[in-house]
Amino acid sequence: MAADEWDASGVEIKSQRLRLKLFTAGDADEVFAAITPAITRFMQWEPPRSPSAFAEVWRSWLVSILDGSDLHFVVRWLADDRCLGLVGLHAARTACPEIGIWIREDAQANGIGGEAVAAVAAWASVELDPDCFAYPVAEENVASRRIAERLGGRVVETRSNLKYASVVYRIPNFRR
Repeated sequence: MAADEWDASGVEIKSQRLRLKLFTAGDADEVFAAITPAITRFMQWEPPRSPSAFAEVWRSWLVSILDGSDLHFVVRWLADDRCLGLVGLHAARTACPEIGIWIREDAQANGIGGEAVAAVAAWASVELDPDCFAYPVAEENVASRRIAERLGGRVVETRSNLKYASVVYRIPNFRR
């Protein structure tokens, strides 16, 4: 899809149990309520201190969603539409976009993260046709590492930041 053809308004991804739509201002309160220190333990960022601090973050997301460069998908249960977390597809129009995910604490450990990442990667494989996906994850985050490995990911690099050491998986395009 060419950049001038990008229309963020119609993007919706469904999987067996989930619905993923691009973040809108209407999602902000639910998303903010789900962000906790435990969620961000293995992330480079810290939880925003207030809804207004979070607004500074999500307003920047809207700009990148509109131009198709950085996509933030809100993950919801199909059954009751409850917000479960976010999947990011960063540098979406590059040869190897980066996928990131977080799932709210009370919804973890039941395969939602893997289902959500697989759904976004499958959608992007068709719509954006990248060569591959990068999936950075803290070395100690075993659950998230399993997501990448189940999707055929292989470690291609290591990184370090102030909070943790990480590995970067390369996940193949689902269509190739």
